[in-house]
Amino acid sequence: MSTASYKGRKYSEGNFFPVNDVLVIEESLKITINKNPFTVTMRTPGSERELVRGLLFSENVYSEIDEDPTISVVEKSGKGFVTYVDVTIPNEKVGKGMEISRSIISSSSCGICGKSELDGFPNDSKNLIVTEKLDPEMVGKMFEQMNSSQDTFKQSGGSHAAAAFTIGGKLLAIQEDIGRHNAVDKVIGSLLYRKELLNAKCLVVSGRISYEIVNKCYAAGIPFLAAVSAPSSFAVDLAEQLGITLMAFCREKKFTVYSQIENIKNH
Repeated sequence: MSTASYKGRKYSEGNFFPVNDVLVIEESLKITINKNPFTVTMRTPGSERELVRGLLFSENVYSEIDEDPTISVVEKSGKGFVTYVDVTIPNEKVGKGMEISRSIISSSSCGICGKSELDGFPNDSKNLIVTEKLDPEMVGKMFEQMNSSQDTFKQSGGSHAAAAFTIGGKLLAIQEDIGRHNAVDKVIGSLLYRKELLNAKCLVVSGRISYEIVNKCYAAGIPFLAAVSAPSSFAVDLAEQLGITLMAFCREKKFTVYSQIENIKNH
């Protein structure tokens, strides 16, 4: 369950009247690695395995593609929501991301806020290799597919979505969450569990594009990133450096390319 009904009183034209609104659920999830604290993240309940798998992968805590870690549910709330999981990873496979502690709560609006320091601009990172250019006509079609599957948003108007596609526009995974970065992590986790990560070439997201979304896209090896809203300046600079083709303001079959435009057909 990702939504709940809440009563309110709506004001319109000088009068108040009762309403029953559907809101997106936001709950905390505590994550420990081998019983050691990692983070407490705010998210929409559901797809916990995918969220944790994708988060650890995109944050360079556990970078194995073929072998999944053991994720154990430690606690649930009175409503049945998972509130605490522990991830078992062989010590020799725990990545450097564990060294960057998340000593405060990661909010649903900004995942990077929970970090005690920025990852830094990756000076020695290798550009993603693009073997096939993207047909610009596919961008609008990918957004149409994602929009038609946003059931939580249709009910509440309060969730974000992320979806992964092949270069030919085949939908591989879609996830929703109150947090933009959580939706991306859930998609990456879903791709990892289904052994489809290497087939994912396009990541489509609702909302805006921040530094962290670009970073997660790069960690997943996805060379095309598109969003409904605007990118930040840091996101564009990072995408250009990492070889990611970043597209924004993707609405009504229109979009603006801010980096690596040579990877789009007939530009």
